[in-house]
Amino acid sequence: MKVSFFEKIKLLFLRKRSADEHRLVIFLLTVFHYRPKNLQLFIDALTHKSYSNTREHVKSNERLEFLGDTVIDLIVAEYLYERFPSEDEGYLTRVKAKIVNRKMLAYIGGEIKLAEYIRYRRGRSIRISTIEGNALEALIGAIYLDSNYETARDIFEKYIIKKYINFKDVLSQEMDFKSTLLIWGQKNKIEIEFHITDEAVKENNFTYTAVAVIKGKEWGMGKGNSKKEAEQQASNETMTLLGLH
Repeated sequence: MKVSFFEKIKLLFLRKRSADEHRLVIFLLTVFHYRPKNLQLFIDALTHKSYSNTREHVKSNERLEFLGDTVIDLIVAEYLYERFPSEDEGYLTRVKAKIVNRKMLAYIGGEIKLAEYIRYRRGRSIRISTIEGNALEALIGAIYLDSNYETARDIFEKYIIKKYINFKDVLSQEMDFKSTLLIWGQKNKIEIEFHITDEAVKENNFTYTAVAVIKGKEWGMGKGNSKKEAEQQASNETMTLLGLH
């Protein structure tokens, strides 16, 4: 069987790696169609703190997860901005929240079988779905550092959004952040209030600013053309701050 020039280069590249590194490179080529320049970035991206905490000179993926979270947020915001040119800020924010959340990222991480490549300490009560979602964020952060934003964006759009996100299902889901937040408050016996802090008129349209108040402390803030929309946005931001998404 004739081997292409690309395959020869790939095989030469792989021969210099350990068995685990071979698997990781093949995974990146297969899932993201991306060949890493600095493989250590991707090894770090797939290292959970339960593993790094037991070894010297081993980094966890927490910093890359932080970076990847921000990169993904921008990619999805840009994608929705282009896809829905007639929708307002509130609509785009609600749709983005349904895509960029722990549940969705954990689902995608499971679909691409990330757990098979993550280094973590076995035998502990660790939720695999959680570390898969976090590792996916870290991988996008690694791609961003290893290449550039444009490459990370193209990969995430082509191999994540278009392959794993069903917009028909996302758009049909109820996005009532306020009810979800209030139910959480009731379960935890925490009183949550909403205050309208500002009402402004611009070009004959009202804009309301709402803030969620928990135990006398202001949390998320939101704006909208109605009080209900402003409270929804405030609830969404509060849930993000509380780590409930």
